[in-house]
Amino acid sequence: MSIRTLVAVTIYERDARTPAPPWPFTGREDELELVRRSVTAGRNGIVVTGPAGCGKTRLVTEAVRGADCARAAGTPETRGIPFAAFAHLLPESVTLHRAVHLLSGARLLLVDDAHLLDDASAALVHQLAVHGRTRLLVVATEGARVPGAVSRLWTGELLPRLTLEALPREETAQLLTAGAGDRPEPLTVDRLHRLCRGDLRLLRELLTAVRGQGLLAPVPGTDEQAWRGPVPMTSPVRERTADVLDRARPEERETLERLAFAEPLPLDVDELDVRPLEQLETEGLVRVDDHGAARLAHPLHGPVLRAAAGRLRARRLAGPPDRCASALAAETATLVRRVERADVRAPETPVGDWLVAEGAPLPAEYAALRARFARLGGRLREAAAWAREGLRRNAGDRDCLTELALARAQSGETPPTATSAGGGLGDVPGAHGVARGAVAAWAAAVRGDLDAAALAAAAGDPYDSVRLGAPERAAGRLTGVFAAHAEALARGDGPELDRVAEELERRGFLLFAAEAHAQAVPAHRDPRAARTSRTRAVALARRCEGARTPALAGLVLGELTARQRQIVTLAAAGLSNRQIAERLTLSVRTVGNHLYSAYTRLGTGDRGALPWLVELPEAQPA
Repeated sequence: MSIRTLVAVTIYERDARTPAPPWPFTGREDELELVRRSVTAGRNGIVVTGPAGCGKTRLVTEAVRGADCARAAGTPETRGIPFAAFAHLLPESVTLHRAVHLLSGARLLLVDDAHLLDDASAALVHQLAVHGRTRLLVVATEGARVPGAVSRLWTGELLPRLTLEALPREETAQLLTAGAGDRPEPLTVDRLHRLCRGDLRLLRELLTAVRGQGLLAPVPGTDEQAWRGPVPMTSPVRERTADVLDRARPEERETLERLAFAEPLPLDVDELDVRPLEQLETEGLVRVDDHGAARLAHPLHGPVLRAAAGRLRARRLAGPPDRCASALAAETATLVRRVERADVRAPETPVGDWLVAEGAPLPAEYAALRARFARLGGRLREAAAWAREGLRRNAGDRDCLTELALARAQSGETPPTATSAGGGLGDVPGAHGVARGAVAAWAAAVRGDLDAAALAAAAGDPYDSVRLGAPERAAGRLTGVFAAHAEALARGDGPELDRVAEELERRGFLLFAAEAHAQAVPAHRDPRAARTSRTRAVALARRCEGARTPALAGLVLGELTARQRQIVTLAAAGLSNRQIAERLTLSVRTVGNHLYSAYTRLGTGDRGALPWLVELPEAQPA
């Protein structure tokens, strides 16, 4: 078989596995801009590395979209064939010197899966980097064995190196919303993100399996879908977990299953057979902590092992139904202490997360506490999801109703006329005075009646008065960073509001920090400081799952001309430069120039931030 035939067969086999169209490119705006700049005129290119499945290929493909770009890729099947990766670009028989000469005419060359290159192809890439006449975009998997000629691209400082981290939870949520068709609710997003650990291929395979088996259920009163219960045992999932499912030694499989059925609690090492445990730890399948407790190393392995076990084996290995009770009580106590210490940075909560993922009964008081913790952290959709989880089994729980009402109101949702388990914003039945005052305050804020909102806040949580712009109503009723926020706002002290915002962010209060930065914008005398505060407020607000509070509504367009305001408003609505140009009868170049000037004045270069900056009706065509 010739080189070209073998490469063609390999490409066909690879494509045959992935016929589905790609999801929309989402997130990684900074990395995308860095890669684009690295392959512009005067630059030599860049090497992009990262773990398998983290989106390296999709990133570089997006970066060169529309460009004149030659492409090559390494494959496991052709590592022993000289110049196999470049077979479609070179003659049948060629020397390294001749190959360098032929490819030096290419302006841009993308080399994917460079860790799989044959030695001759790796040497060719290295020589092209040395000569510097071809801009190179090289992609390799972190942790894989890389040919020396490829690794010397960055160790020898021929090309800069960008190492991709796992996609953060916020961007994973954006990706799932943009590409899934169904909108997963936050607890489902958390579960998928936790199970896949940034492996976007696995994320897609798992979500496709969940949807294909009809495991997504609509969440009442929303447009969201929830997944609870076992992991579907599809072929892609089995392939990804073959290292635990296909253990040849029975004692190793028994150890893995005992750990799987012990979740979410760890097992003491003394309860396990040490020899197979040592082997599994050496292979990276088991993790033993400093306290001598053992867990499965990958979060997907436990659900897969449980799903693959038969009923009799599961009955033998499963613990008593109440085995998690004391651990859940400890988690509850930890969350309460964290709130009391004004620290809402996300803690480890394996028991509660496991119970909700499995669809197991969850105490309403725990669900309400998780909802409050998420709301204080600015994760409003997550807060609403936890409150609904508590209401599933106790529809009248007043704390869950209160948290759901507050989360919805601070997301800017218009309150219905009566309270219900679906999330009304009227008086919460049985709620204490502070809770009723807080709900009433935010319900008034949603209606736009800020005077009534501030008045109601005075009878509820005093810090709400500060967030709603009436710090005088909270005088003497707050302590710590919250008192400092009230005092800085009362004085109109922009720098101090920024310092307060930084401390709030450090403690995990992302929405409060965004509001403090937003309140600092009009307080600053220095326009540059005001733009910096606005940029920080926008960045934090984007992490708060659609928060719409009065302070954030103050993120106005600022010092823009009428035309810039019009164009930015249309861009925020999702129109492309060409669509804006057609609507306003302008050239695409003119639209781009106006946007560039607007970005400079707004202190942002991120088109995705515009919806947070624009809280105005859509501009009308000129």
